[in-house]
Amino acid sequence: MVSRKHKDVLERILSGRSDANIGFTDLKSLLQVLGFSERIQGGHHIFSKEGVEEIVNLQPKGSKAKPYQVRQIRGIITRYKMGFENE
Repeated sequence: MVSRKHKDVLERILSGRSDANIGFTDLKSLLQVLGFSERIQGGHHIFSKEGVEEIVNLQPKGSKAKPYQVRQIRGIITRYKMGFENE
């Protein structure tokens, strides 16, 4: 289910203004809502989705996501036109 928080996180990622200030758990939750499946290997959270070529490998930096990984996610969301248009 898509919550207001998921929509807010998506908007913040797409804006590109706060890459260093996206919570790691917020980013993980957003990817899961967008249909990605997660597997964990050590400290790596690996996300994949059918129809998406890229495999996303995330590691937290404290409680935040790493800025370059947020940029990577923004590229994937934009490239595959993901979002919550129907919500």
